[in-house]
Amino acid sequence: MKLGLEVFLEQYLDEYLNKRIGLVTNPTGVNQKLESTIDLFFELLNLKALFSPEHGIRADIKEGEKFEDMVDDVTGLPVFSLYGKTRKPTQEMLENIDVMFFDIQDIGSRYYTFIYTLAYVMQACKEHGKEVVVLDRPNPIGGRKVEGNLVENDFTSFVGLYPIPTRHGMTIGELAKFFNEEHHIHCDLTIIPMEGWARHKYFDELGLSWVPPSPNVTGLYMQLLYPGTCLVEGTNLSEGRGTVRPFEMIGAPFINARSLAEEFNRLGLEGVLARPVTFIPTYQKFKDEKCYGVQLHVIDRDTIQPVEAGIRLLHLIYHLYPNDMTFIENDRLRHCFFDLLAGTDQVRKVITSTNINQYLEKLKRDYERFLPIRKRHLIYE
Repeated sequence: MKLGLEVFLEQYLDEYLNKRIGLVTNPTGVNQKLESTIDLFFELLNLKALFSPEHGIRADIKEGEKFEDMVDDVTGLPVFSLYGKTRKPTQEMLENIDVMFFDIQDIGSRYYTFIYTLAYVMQACKEHGKEVVVLDRPNPIGGRKVEGNLVENDFTSFVGLYPIPTRHGMTIGELAKFFNEEHHIHCDLTIIPMEGWARHKYFDELGLSWVPPSPNVTGLYMQLLYPGTCLVEGTNLSEGRGTVRPFEMIGAPFINARSLAEEFNRLGLEGVLARPVTFIPTYQKFKDEKCYGVQLHVIDRDTIQPVEAGIRLLHLIYHLYPNDMTFIENDRLRHCFFDLLAGTDQVRKVITSTNINQYLEKLKRDYERFLPIRKRHLIYE
């Protein structure tokens, strides 16, 4: 197969030789030889500026940590932060470029902020008359499975800007088309598609080297679970940050690990099993404290429903430990962070209620209504 970057360099490079280029990227912007998009563009094009999403241009900044504009040590180019004072490029940032390229590996979940950086870049380029070129990359957890609720209008945020399901099953190029047309951005958009990618393919079937787009994206199993386990971030439970298995291991000091694993496995969910674990996070929640909980193991990646697994796990923990598990409050946000992650307050209400099955049936009907809209923007079979 060929990545969008490789197709561009082979087939479209000459069209942009006389353009002033801006580039939104991070360490995942590489070809199959692991040569950096930054280095390739600096050598071959008139690259004028770099633009950095969350985690920084070199992915060395922790989640949620804002950072300022800087100068790139390698190229000497200005690096404009899109995760600091602004998340949308300003007129001043764009004044010396004609075309903005976007080359970042997504991980297939709605919460991941890179796709909303893309949306804000598209909005800004529309406002200031700049072309946008997206160099497409694979959805690492495949492009067939769709699961989860759509973001409700009152719960939009930088972890859920548009009404898409939690697991959307789209590439970043397909999402760009969706944003541009369904949400009326209407920027001058070009998608450079991949060659040889099929929707049923997972990342480990592509012969590509995995480059983590952020510090806690450790591999395919983590990404398969993330549409469900990212919700743990909105609670006082540890989502496993500060361990070697973030978003696979869930726990807290007050949990009985063996009991939780047995209760979860008794649910009989397809494609996933829980194993009791003990872990000590090196940072964030319960830093240096012993936590007890479970590691979720993907047994069958074609049948697992990670959103359901995550919701059922939280429902189980809440009802086992109703006096201990809480949802994180934040006075700066108009909703609690859990509701912004979920894109609704209904998931939290279901977790604290006794009737979960009815909501999960409704969830399926919600994302099935999204499928015809999604289909209009798919590029690959």
